Amino acid sequence: MTTLDPAPDSGLSAAFPGVAAVIPAINEEGSIGRVVRELRERGVGRVVVADNGSSDGTPRVAAEAGAEIATEPRLGYGRACLSGIALLEAGREPPSVVVFVDGDGADALEWLPRLLEPALRDEADLVIGRRTDAGEVGNARAHARIGSRWVLRAARILHGLQADDMGPFRAVRWETLQAMRMDDPTWGWTLQMQLRAHHLGARTLEIEVPRRARTAGRSKVSGSLGISLRAGVRMGWTLIRERILALRQEGPHDRE
Repeated sequence: MTTLDPAPDSGLSAAFPGVAAVIPAINEEGSIGRVVRELRERGVGRVVVADNGSSDGTPRVAAEAGAEIATEPRLGYGRACLSGIALLEAGREPPSVVVFVDGDGADALEWLPRLLEPALRDEADLVIGRRTDAGEVGNARAHARIGSRWVLRAARILHGLQADDMGPFRAVRWETLQAMRMDDPTWGWTLQMQLRAHHLGARTLEIEVPRRARTAGRSKVSGSLGISLRAGVRMGWTLIRERILALRQEGPHDRE
């Protein structure tokens, strides 16, 4: 894995017609419109909001801002992402790159060109926004940060994955996304993507990006110790499952 030193002025075109954004969201009425509008203003060709059973006006506000809506009533971050991908696959030319964005307004979208640049130039298959200031803005509480460190340490031991973050703000080339055959339904999604990219031999980069405080609502994971613990258990299962799958795909000589 290579880390780049980013700068907002990437030199890329201001329009990204071949890029699609997928935003998994549940009860983000207060922030989703702004996120969708900013992505559209920054030239993203398609914006898909994957509504994960919101009880507020999230899908309505997103549609009014210019998003396509994928509906997934079964709770689960991964399920929402998969529903967004399924909409991208249906009936239209697929994008060249998919960028995943949170619906809470915490992702610094002015850094989007720097996240997209390596993927669009075919210099990387997966580009992860490594959050630089989550502690200062209070977006990730101490228990969530500690849990993430332990998960990544376990990923290094079990899989040889060298990663510093599992940030949700990321870009992936369409061919790589298809090759990954993603299927994690809940909180293991981001980790599964990094593990599968690693085992596929995909080119992965981490780029430092600022992480803002959410503009509205409450975190669905780090805002609660109980939910963070459940997310940690799910990631532990993902680590074990992906290790078993990787061993099955290896030949006997690969394990010697």
